[in-house]
Amino acid sequence: MRCRPVANARRLITRRNLLIVAVLGLIGVLGALAASWRPAIAPIAVPPRASFAQTEIARGAILARIGDCAVCHTADGGRPFAGGRALPTPFGTLYSDNLTPDPATGIGNWSAAAFRRALKDGVARDGSHLYPALPYEHFTHTTDRDLDALYAYLMTRDPVVAPAPPNKLIPPLGFRPLLAGWKLLFLHKGPVKGDPTQSAEWNRGAYLAESLGHCGACHTPRNLAGAEERSRAYAGGVAEGWRAPALDARNPAAIVWTKDALFTYLRTGISPQHSAAAGPMGPVVADLAHVPEGDVRAIATYIASKMAGGRRDNAAVARSIDAPDRAAGTNPAGAVLFAGACAGCHGPGAPMMGQGRPSLALATSLRDADPTSAIQAVLQGIAPPVADRGPKMPSFADSLSNAEVAQTLAYARARYTDEPAWADLEKRVKSARKEGTAQ
Repeated sequence: MRCRPVANARRLITRRNLLIVAVLGLIGVLGALAASWRPAIAPIAVPPRASFAQTEIARGAILARIGDCAVCHTADGGRPFAGGRALPTPFGTLYSDNLTPDPATGIGNWSAAAFRRALKDGVARDGSHLYPALPYEHFTHTTDRDLDALYAYLMTRDPVVAPAPPNKLIPPLGFRPLLAGWKLLFLHKGPVKGDPTQSAEWNRGAYLAESLGHCGACHTPRNLAGAEERSRAYAGGVAEGWRAPALDARNPAAIVWTKDALFTYLRTGISPQHSAAAGPMGPVVADLAHVPEGDVRAIATYIASKMAGGRRDNAAVARSIDAPDRAAGTNPAGAVLFAGACAGCHGPGAPMMGQGRPSLALATSLRDADPTSAIQAVLQGIAPPVADRGPKMPSFADSLSNAEVAQTLAYARARYTDEPAWADLEKRVKSARKEGTAQ
């Protein structure tokens, strides 16, 4: 009987502790929600087109191309900038927003201040947090002057009624206040820092690439939270199921990129000493083909400087182009498949090779340690990036099995490079085909 008061006291202490923990937890949740809260910015009437200067609209059009805005904000078969394009991510599928000046489903009632906040802080006009599929990790570095020009351009497009489909995310990632914590960790604001030791062209390229151009968004690895690994900037990444190669000294190109070669590639989609633009890089080239030459040269100058220092044995590359076919003996099935599917364009004496097209010995995707882009090029093909002109390759997804794609690529890598064989190639082909179908 004497133990009962002690037991009751312990129960009271336990209940009190649980209550304290619950209260502290509630305070923490409320504090987090309060920290994530952002006020709405009052809606405005749709500004008349005449309220924007023609020079600002024209400059905004150029900036929209540098930022590839239409690429993500145009659904297949949809109206430009009307959104609705599915954007697959490791966390589920997001759908891009309508950027036309429709007041109900687009940004027609957004002020310039609301637009700037969205691109710099990742917060919509109504105060909701935006997902970093909108690359505000980079857009936050854009000047207000450029954002205002971009706003002028978008607000003078034809309005389109097009509500975005609901996102399909892994729970609880659909709870937008969580993004406030993500931004606290990974959103680094401030202007792009210039380098007084570099030329004006280099500094212009640094600003464009690091802000609206958001080159690092594809060409930088990402951590488990989906943020760029800043300590490994430009070390290579993934974009829409394709490999975005490293844009530093680790770039796998057979011959180091020069700023002139990179300029040609960014304007036309092909470099005779390197390779052709494929996958997500095609639309980038299609936009840059209409950007002033000086801006594209600036970007090329900046990116080429990052890739400087990579060592390549150019003599070995030349030898591999003209070397006898030693790979057939180790992979006869691959040799036969290559002869039937690829040699008509890529083999010695093929008409395409007489048109200044790069040899497969120079193809970055074939030399990369990661076979993803080589696989996707075979499965999806390559579309001409600029007005249906330039390199084109048919899709072999329906004519070659996973094993046949693997055999063909294994042969091509052994035939045209001195790089080691890719491991688990058929498994990688199967995975890439599945991912491409899902998209």
